[in-house]
Amino acid sequence: MTPLDQARQILDTLLGYLGFVVTIEEDNGEDGPTLQILCEEPDDLIGRRGEVLEDIQYLVNRILLRQDPTAPRIRVDCEYYRSMREDRLLEKVKQQADRVRATGQSVILNPLNSYYRRLVHNIFAEDPAIMSESAAGTQRFKRITLRRRNRSSQPNPASKPSA
Repeated sequence: MTPLDQARQILDTLLGYLGFVVTIEEDNGEDGPTLQILCEEPDDLIGRRGEVLEDIQYLVNRILLRQDPTAPRIRVDCEYYRSMREDRLLEKVKQQADRVRATGQSVILNPLNSYYRRLVHNIFAEDPAIMSESAAGTQRFKRITLRRRNRSSQPNPASKPSA
């Protein structure tokens, strides 16, 4: 039995004990293995701002890792909520980056968990104009600051002294 099959069985059992009748689809996409929950009452499984969905994902991964310590992290989504939320978040972040490019003013984003911070940092990893940095600290949700990259480390032909 593959880790994705194990995770599916864990999720199905967990949701069954909670009284949900669901269909679970498996997807081994670019974001890693995902279990997509399809049901008639998605709001109850998603919770406020996705908190219940994150808790379910956490439980599935904890149980799976106890059974198989080498198992990959499984992503749990419900009615494509997480995918749509990520798309909206990344679109807003790109708009904020355009604002930084235009004005030169840094922008501080709303607090994000580590997964969403990683998505934001990945957008700007290769961007020559914008950099992202997380606030220091140990809290679970941290803010990211978007700012222009420091150009002093890059050679500027106009500033070279003439010989």
